[in-house]
Amino acid sequence: MKQILFMIVLGAGVMYAVLHSNLWKTNSLGLSPLDRKHCSFKSNVSTFVKMDKLCPFLCKSNFFDISASRGSNKFELPYGVKNAETYFQQALSKLESCDLFPEDDSSSCKKCIVVGNGGILRNKNLGQKIDSYDVIIRMNNGPVIGYEDDVGRRTTFRLFYPESIFSDPLHYDPKTIAVFIVFKHHDLKWLSNLLSGHNIMATDVFWKKPAMKMIYKPNQIRILDPFIIKKTAYELLRFPRKFPRRGRPKHPTTGLIAIAFAFNICTEVHLAGFKYNLKDHSSSLHYYGNDTMSLMIKNEYHDIDAEQRFLKELIKHQIVINLTEEPN
Repeated sequence: MKQILFMIVLGAGVMYAVLHSNLWKTNSLGLSPLDRKHCSFKSNVSTFVKMDKLCPFLCKSNFFDISASRGSNKFELPYGVKNAETYFQQALSKLESCDLFPEDDSSSCKKCIVVGNGGILRNKNLGQKIDSYDVIIRMNNGPVIGYEDDVGRRTTFRLFYPESIFSDPLHYDPKTIAVFIVFKHHDLKWLSNLLSGHNIMATDVFWKKPAMKMIYKPNQIRILDPFIIKKTAYELLRFPRKFPRRGRPKHPTTGLIAIAFAFNICTEVHLAGFKYNLKDHSSSLHYYGNDTMSLMIKNEYHDIDAEQRFLKELIKHQIVINLTEEPN
């Protein structure tokens, strides 16, 4: 009798563990929980900050195996490598590394901040706070020089594409890893040509003139796996797989891709500079320059409303902490 009772209790315990594990495997946003018992961060900060554990960068040595295992060979750019395999291989052959962090940086607990380019950063004096994070992720050509008080000085990763990268060597930082986002096969040809010392002959295939020289060295450049862009679009933003014939497909902004990238490599994720005032067309779009929100509103390539709703959900569920959140 005691043996029977023991087996019943043991079975119930196993069943509870399985159900508990499945229940908390993901939250309503589809983000997996992270075991943080070895990290010393505050307990009131989200524990749901990781997507699948994977290397976010493509490597020449296992390009085909990884593409097949993640299904990237079944999707065309920007969500896969289908029909662009040769261009990826050519670009990867010009790079010297696909490592995430330096070999001497073995800590698995990373407190990260993703710094957007929003005008809300102006006069916030968050520079010192931003520089205190383990990992600082920036994007496009958001400058640091001249804006240190508001956005800090350090950069760990900077995400970019041909039309958005710095070309002035004034902005070169030897400690930055430049993460290349590929939207079209011409982007890969552009990278290969610049790293080979060739001139960029055709610029009309880009939505604006791309950088004509590369300020980063080959050992600083990584290529982001399109698999992460696909997850951002379909799993985080939940974009439809097919759009109406007359409707233009929507793709994630660099900012949302940067946040997905952070979920992939960080233990804790904070944000700054992601608040946009879409009702005021004359408000500042960036913390630098004179562009206004009207440019963002006219953009047909992105779904800004969907991204803002997603960011509100992240903040509401404390999946991220927003340093520039303001009361409504």
